[in-house]
Amino acid sequence: MTFTKQFTSAPRGEPDREWAALTLLADAVPDLVPTPLSRGPMWVTMSVVPGQPLTDPATPQQVEALGVALDTLWSVSPSLVPLDIAALIERTSVGLASLSERDDVIGAAAVACAGLDWSSLLVIHDPVVAHGDPNVANYLWDGSRVRIVDFEDAGLGDRTVELANLLEHLAGRRTDWGALIHRWPVDTARLQTARTLWAAFWLGLIGPGGPSFSRNPPGTAEAQAERLLGLIAPR
Repeated sequence: MTFTKQFTSAPRGEPDREWAALTLLADAVPDLVPTPLSRGPMWVTMSVVPGQPLTDPATPQQVEALGVALDTLWSVSPSLVPLDIAALIERTSVGLASLSERDDVIGAAAVACAGLDWSSLLVIHDPVVAHGDPNVANYLWDGSRVRIVDFEDAGLGDRTVELANLLEHLAGRRTDWGALIHRWPVDTARLQTARTLWAAFWLGLIGPGGPSFSRNPPGTAEAQAERLLGLIAPR
């Protein structure tokens, strides 16, 4: 069975990133990801891997299986185009600027980010194949193991930044990721910095005026702002 993924736009070279990552991984770690079969400028055809998308909250068994899958993914030499963390920081800063005039918790969180310095994340400390989109739906569970799909945002990345991306993804907010925080040796301060970046990114995305504001229930942005403030100044 095959699946053809169609792209309607490619501002970050998404078809190229998907093809390159799948080609690398299908050769290095077979059965973790779909096998790429053919491609065009705006499409990629691949094999279908077994499993159903994880849902939030994931069970402890599923979290452990995801840890094993990430161990495998991150064991591969990441000969890919780097992720554009500078663009992520710029996009996040622009989104926060539009929220900083608000007289509520969303505005307070945006203002609190003004004192943060994310530039240290531009340097890759622990190079890995970065999946780039840790939505829990991109992890397929077959009852015993996890496989990974959707590599359009993949590239050369930093393990700590990738872990932070998973921990702060809105789609996994109800899952207890505690077992993964201590699975790999990471610098605690660096992880915290990366988590504030991703949390701030999400606030800009789902906050008033953001591109995903209307997709979420009322109160989602306020809850995200509270989460961001907690990361900036842990109690």
